[in-house]
Amino acid sequence: MNDQFTKPVEREVTFQSGNIKLVGSLRLPDAEGCFPAVLLLPGSGELDRNENAPTLPINALREIAEYLAGLGIASFRFDKRGVGASEGEHMGTGFFDHVEDATAALMCLKSQEQVQPEKVFVLGHSEGSGLTTRLAGSGADVAGIILLTGWARKSEDLLIWQAEQVLPNMKGLNGWLVRVLHIDIRKAQLKQFAKIKKSTRDWYRQLFVKINAKWFREFLEYTPAEDLVKIHVPVLAITGSKDIQVDPAELKRMGELVKGEYESHELSDVTHMLRTDPGKPTTDSYKEQITRPVDARLLKIVGDWLKRQANL
Repeated sequence: MNDQFTKPVEREVTFQSGNIKLVGSLRLPDAEGCFPAVLLLPGSGELDRNENAPTLPINALREIAEYLAGLGIASFRFDKRGVGASEGEHMGTGFFDHVEDATAALMCLKSQEQVQPEKVFVLGHSEGSGLTTRLAGSGADVAGIILLTGWARKSEDLLIWQAEQVLPNMKGLNGWLVRVLHIDIRKAQLKQFAKIKKSTRDWYRQLFVKINAKWFREFLEYTPAEDLVKIHVPVLAITGSKDIQVDPAELKRMGELVKGEYESHELSDVTHMLRTDPGKPTTDSYKEQITRPVDARLLKIVGDWLKRQANL
């Protein structure tokens, strides 16, 4: 790490997405001048600017922002609609609402005095990688993109694959029922998705759980491959070998579609939480995993790639 940038500074920034006020953090290296910058987009769910949910404080985006500032790279991350300091309602916000918010955040970042607008990148994790793919595929003016746990196939197929990996190995009642009753996970998922697709409300309650129907309807239909073929800027893609929410094989699929420079890494023992875990892949260990830092190899790959692309 460059010792010149050891004291990152951070300030809160407010911006508009349509009629919604969103709030985030601009993190800058402790130095004079203008810097390359990265917009950081989190995964799905009720996540704040650091990628923390009430029951699962992932904190990955904060760690990435701190690391990048130490390399002389600025970053911007923001609270989702209805989360933290941002206005709006999280429940009922669709996938393409998140795209709209990310577009507004990108323009806000490029307008900052300490940022070099021609050297602005976008990094997305999980759902954030889908948003990043959509931004780049729709022609957003970015210098390059980073896809952490990205995918190419239709998102509905991705969620079915995810359920087939996650549910059989879960502890508790759900995992027990799947194993004992020999539930056909694919069939059960398709039935649930069909119900969501027929719904017309933004959200509804199923037993004691709120379902964000609008988000699901839009996300299920989104196929990143349709945007990947339109991307000509440099792409860095990283997925862990123990990711059971996004198939690591998607790295190869994405590489076959992107038209520009493409670099990919499958990191051994890294999970969807971007942490190293030597055990059997399962979501039950997520809470323990996030007590550890983001995998150091991932941070170094991201940092080295950005420095090359930004000519640092």
